[in-house]
Amino acid sequence: MRHYLSLALAATLAPLAVAQSISIEEFNPKSTLRVPEHKPTRAKFPFIDIHTHHRDVTPDRIKRLIADMDGLNMGALVNSPVGGGHGKWVVNAVAAMQAAAPGRFAVMTNIDYAGLDDADYPARAAAQVEADIKAGAVGLKVWKHLGMMLKDGQGQRIKADDPRFDGVWAVCAKYKIPVLIHTGDPAGLFQPMDKDNERWLELKLRANRNQSEQTNFTWDQLIAEQHSLFARHPQTIFINAHMGWLANDLDRLGALLDRLPNVYTEIGAITSDLGRQPRAAKRFLTKYQDRVLFGKDTYNVSEYHVYFRLLETDDEYFDPIRKYHGIWKLYGLDLDDAVLKKLYYKNALRLFPTLSKAGFPE
Repeated sequence: MRHYLSLALAATLAPLAVAQSISIEEFNPKSTLRVPEHKPTRAKFPFIDIHTHHRDVTPDRIKRLIADMDGLNMGALVNSPVGGGHGKWVVNAVAAMQAAAPGRFAVMTNIDYAGLDDADYPARAAAQVEADIKAGAVGLKVWKHLGMMLKDGQGQRIKADDPRFDGVWAVCAKYKIPVLIHTGDPAGLFQPMDKDNERWLELKLRANRNQSEQTNFTWDQLIAEQHSLFARHPQTIFINAHMGWLANDLDRLGALLDRLPNVYTEIGAITSDLGRQPRAAKRFLTKYQDRVLFGKDTYNVSEYHVYFRLLETDDEYFDPIRKYHGIWKLYGLDLDDAVLKKLYYKNALRLFPTLSKAGFPE
């Protein structure tokens, strides 16, 4: 009898044991909450994406891109390569994209880091950026390589405010060319991978992003170097990519914008931070409506829909783009039309005046 009871109990507990062993990666509960839902697949107003990467500028690819843009209501796109996008690439990209749709595309350039230790490097780097501007580049994209991975011949890390690049920033100031600069990664990726880290899942799934175990510098160091760069070059326009990884500390970001009028920011890849604080985020975007631009970063058509939902609706408790950016749901900001227009296109048209104004309201 005891044997049969043991078997029955084991059979009863088996499903429970399976449930209790589920991993955090598998945990994906279906919400029972029933609230109004709006899922826009097209932006309310035409928008300009100033942070997107398209190395392929062949006619077929551009044709597909234009079709995507028309479907999303993307009025214009600023293309910024993340490495090696200078010189001949700029010349070819400008020609190809302008031929396909004049005024709807603009192209950024990159810094050429070859020969960093050479005595003539500062002048050569500045001259290369100036040549690319004259060839049609409307901005300079600086990837996180500068500040994190880039090293000199002695193996020393090159900081974001390294004086070797002062000539580059001066050229950008001379031509009023914005610098879209990405420095570092979210602060959680520099913290220990433990139960207190809200980026734990990302560190589990993307081990190469665990900066706390593969770097000998801190997040605070990187950000301080970036802010030093901004302050040292007040005539250069800087667009602080990804809201400077300060979307989780909007008071600090606001203080930076208050202190440095040459600094702007954009919202690429930080929807999970804005969407968990809808009231504070709406206040911030309203207060700094002249300083924030639309950027997406990774190009994925369906992911734009989450941006539209976040910015335009007052929906509650909806799924983020990537679960591993934070295990929480998002809430819509329901931005006023005047704020939305500035974020979507007005600020970008001001900073990138070669873009066509045709098709944009007002």
